[in-house]
Amino acid sequence: MTSDSLWTSAEIAAATGGIASADFAAHGVTFDSREVGPGDLFIALRGEHDDGHRFVEAAFAAGAAGALVDVAVPGPHVLVADTMAALEALARASRARSHARIIGITGSVGKTGTKEALAEALARHAPGRVHRSVKSYNNHTGVPLSLARMPRACDYGVFEMGMNHAGELTALTAMVRPHIAIVITIAPAHIGYFASLDAIADAKAEVFSGLEAFSADEAGGVAIIPFDNDYCGRLAVAAASHGARTVTFGTREGADVRARDWVSDDMSGGSLISTELHGASLCFALAPPGDHWVANAMAVLAAVQAVGADLAAAGLALAELPGLAGRGARYTLTLAGGGTALLIDESYNANPASMAATLSQLGRESAQRRIAVLGAMKELGAGSGAFHAALADDVIGAKVDMALLIGEEMAALAKALEGHAEFAHGSGIEPALAWLRAELRAGDAVLVKGSNSIGLSRIVTALTGGVA
Repeated sequence: MTSDSLWTSAEIAAATGGIASADFAAHGVTFDSREVGPGDLFIALRGEHDDGHRFVEAAFAAGAAGALVDVAVPGPHVLVADTMAALEALARASRARSHARIIGITGSVGKTGTKEALAEALARHAPGRVHRSVKSYNNHTGVPLSLARMPRACDYGVFEMGMNHAGELTALTAMVRPHIAIVITIAPAHIGYFASLDAIADAKAEVFSGLEAFSADEAGGVAIIPFDNDYCGRLAVAAASHGARTVTFGTREGADVRARDWVSDDMSGGSLISTELHGASLCFALAPPGDHWVANAMAVLAAVQAVGADLAAAGLALAELPGLAGRGARYTLTLAGGGTALLIDESYNANPASMAATLSQLGRESAQRRIAVLGAMKELGAGSGAFHAALADDVIGAKVDMALLIGEEMAALAKALEGHAEFAHGSGIEPALAWLRAELRAGDAVLVKGSNSIGLSRIVTALTGGVA
C-alpha cells in the first residue's frame, strides 16, 4: 500500500462503513466509467436512468484499482449499503483530514471562471498545492466527488457550488465547510424555480451557513460579497447572522476591494486595472475581456488577500488566464476565402445578466461586422418572454450586424428586434451553422452564447475544425 495514495481500501471502508474485499490503493476517484484511469476508484452510482454497476467491469478493464459498490462484484471493492451516501461520506472524510484553507464559490453568473482564476492565482503562491473542482462539478454529485478527489496534502481547496432550488446550498456548504465563501453576483438565473430575486439571494446566502474560522482563535469565516449588486446588503446581513467577517468587492466607491480605474488593452483584448484593497494597491493586466471580468477579478484578489497569499503573484496569474471552453474562449478562424474571423465561445450557459455582459463586450470588439449566435435562456419561468425580449436593447447597443436566434423562447427577442436589427430565427442548429459557413467574412467577430441544453457548442466545434 503506497503512502502517497489518495485513498486506501481500509480508509474507504472506515469512512463509508463498508467492507473491503481486498487491499488496494486508489490515486483518483470517478463515477464516470469513461473517465477511469489506471489506479482510480470507480464509484458505481445508481441514477434515474442508469446504474453504474453495469460499468464496473469496464472500469476494471480501464485500470481501476477498486470499486465502491452496493452489490459484491468480481475484483477489489468496498461494499456499502448505498453508493451515493458512501460518496458523501468519503467527501466528509476528505474534508476532515485536510489542513487546506477552503474557499467555496457560488453566484448566479461567473462561478466557474472565478473558480479557475482563483485556483490559478493561488497556484502562483503554492505551486502544485492547490486543488479545485473540475469542469462545473458544482451539484449534489459533483461537489462530493471534488472533495473526495482532494489530495491529502494541499494548501488550498477551491470549490464551485451551484443550486437551482432553495436548500441545496445548505447541504453542499455543510459538506465543504469553507473558510471563505464568495458570492459572485445575484441575477435571475434559474428564476423559474423561485418566486423572486429576493428568494434567489436568500438561497445563495445559504453558503454562509457552512462557514468556519481558519483557527480556534478567530471568530468566524469570511464572506466575500458583491458591493455593486443590489443585494449586497441582504447578503451582508445573512453573513453576519453566521458570524462571518464580510469583505465587499466591486468597482464602485466604498467597496473593500475595488477596481479604481481600468482601460481596455487593445493588444490583448483584456484590461489594465488599478486596484485598491485594504490599504494596499495593485496594478495588473487581466487577460479575459469584459467589465464583468473586472469585477470578478476583484473577488479573486479579495480571496487571495483573505488567505494571506501573494497578491503580486495573483496579478501575474490573472494576466495569463486562458479562455475556458464554453465560457469565453477565443478562437481565430482561418477562412477559406482568405483572412480570419474571431469566434467567442460562450456556449456553455446563459441568463439575462451574462447575455447582457457578453453582448456588451461584443460591442467593444474591433470588427468589420459583429454577429451574435444566441440560444434560448432556460429556467426563467413565467417571465421568460420578457427576459428574452429585453435582450433587444443589448443586441442593438452592441451594434450587432446579424443576430442568429435559436430556440422557441427566442421568438420574443425576434419580435422585439423587428425593424431595429437584422436577424434570423429558427429552432435548430443547422440553419445557423449553414449561414455562418456561407456568410462569414474576414474581420468578423462572432459571439456564440446560449443555455447548454441548446447545444451551441456544436457550432463552435464545427467552426474550429471538429465534427459538429
